[in-house]
Amino acid sequence: MSHDPNKARDLQSSSAVPHELAFPLLTEEMMSRIRQYGTEEHIPAKTQIFRAGQREVNMFVIVKGTVKLYALDENNKRALVATQHAREFTGELDLITARHTLANGFTEKDCVLIRVRRDELRRLFNSEGDLANLIVRAAIWRRIALIEEDVSGVVLLGDVKDAYTIQLQRFLTRNSYPHRLVKAAGRLGIEGGCNSCGRLDSCVPAIVFPDGRILHRPTIAELADELGLMEVLDEDTIYDIIVVGAGPAGLATAVYAASEGLSVLVIEYAAPGGQAGTSSKIENYLGFPTGVSGHGLAMKAQLQAQKFGARIVVSRSVISIRRQGLFHRLVLSDGQVVRSRTVVIATGATYSKLDIQNYDRFEHQGIHYAATGMEGKLCSRQECIVVGGGNSAGQAALYLSAFAKHLHLVIRRESMAVSMSRYLVDRIESSTRITVHTHTEIEQLEGSATLECVRWINRKTGIRQALCVGSMFVMIGAKPNSGWLHDTVALDDKGFVLTGTAGAFEGSRYATTVPGIYAVGDVRSGSVKRVASAVGEGSAVVADIHRYLAEFCEGSLSRTS
Repeated sequence: MSHDPNKARDLQSSSAVPHELAFPLLTEEMMSRIRQYGTEEHIPAKTQIFRAGQREVNMFVIVKGTVKLYALDENNKRALVATQHAREFTGELDLITARHTLANGFTEKDCVLIRVRRDELRRLFNSEGDLANLIVRAAIWRRIALIEEDVSGVVLLGDVKDAYTIQLQRFLTRNSYPHRLVKAAGRLGIEGGCNSCGRLDSCVPAIVFPDGRILHRPTIAELADELGLMEVLDEDTIYDIIVVGAGPAGLATAVYAASEGLSVLVIEYAAPGGQAGTSSKIENYLGFPTGVSGHGLAMKAQLQAQKFGARIVVSRSVISIRRQGLFHRLVLSDGQVVRSRTVVIATGATYSKLDIQNYDRFEHQGIHYAATGMEGKLCSRQECIVVGGGNSAGQAALYLSAFAKHLHLVIRRESMAVSMSRYLVDRIESSTRITVHTHTEIEQLEGSATLECVRWINRKTGIRQALCVGSMFVMIGAKPNSGWLHDTVALDDKGFVLTGTAGAFEGSRYATTVPGIYAVGDVRSGSVKRVASAVGEGSAVVADIHRYLAEFCEGSLSRTS
């Protein structure tokens, strides 16, 4: 997938990008307001004003002249990303996050630019609501265009059916990082192998960067660091709130707390969105009559939190938490230490697995837990199975049936209606592309390198069947992701975090048995396992935190200590 060097790829002319949203023209009145936050500079032609890989880039508003944006393609050649003119502004998601920027910016002619530095951009976001919304909306559309147009990012070398390749691709996709998946054979120096060791299987999957560097079989943390997804943390900073987990509950806490002026750090192991982020479409979430993808909802919530100043760390997990006086000390998986006055546990739950032989062997080699566009391609024109009788399973079955040759929904109970919303039941029952197997359990998995055959039994009739399949999607519930808490807070007999007990601060519904530590969302004992409920809990807990900070930390609510 190399670029034609004679044909510039310009996002502004892409049919996938609504031009007026991605590249809006500022009015003279808007320009006047922006001048209050920046400095006007005269910059000569052919000057580089920012470079790919740079963090904390400034925003430039063009008063006069032209700016061209370039990215490096997989052949280390410059590819035109966009040409910007007067009354336009530079930047995309890197304006809101602390991630590396993906493009190089050059003045084509002598230019007059308004440079808005990052601290002033943050002040603009807080004071100029309409401008903030316009910039954030444009940033989202520009990143979408970068992903769809293949003009930036990295190349992932691997096999679409390889488990490790799938994990890396899923990480890149869920973190909205532009990439291209290319078959590995012949791309690492010699056909079927690589220059360093002569063996392809020990070198791939690999990440090829625009500057020619190759990262062989990286861990998620290594990849995140190389891509600039991991923010630089200051161990001397004491945050008002550290949120552990960036699912709907954690992101809601971050949005509401940051918007009210509290300093917030969010720590997420994989990608914002949690389990909801893997859903192809959530149709019963308030305010979205045609539904919303879990990934889309998560990305917008993440940017909303960052717009208000929350910091989000991806690819790290918390391994321990201890109370030290008025503060809490959290140790991350890479050994870094962060501190805060309060902690919100929003780690959600991990996917439950089937207790059958060979299960682990076929994870990500035919067994999946998400149903997004990426997984849809994996089961294209093949027989596929979804295991589970809840809403997640129903949504997955409907979505994947559009890709699969035929979709089989396997449930242990006698009816879907026991645990699935009525609108999903009705759609599944009316679909000619879905067959429902009730009273049925998976017994055996077979295959060589990947899953090829699934055997099941109908417990009511005793009839056994075998099906040649391309993929099986397991959605049978989840277990609380609370093992990292050790003896920190009280858990119930299933491992969910106990809140609102007699010893909880002010009787808060979300307070744990340790002062200053709260739990919201699916990880909390007694919570309703729904996206809307998680968002409600994540926002409501902020009021409790304000009361706690006022009583126990009054006079110490500074950003650092």
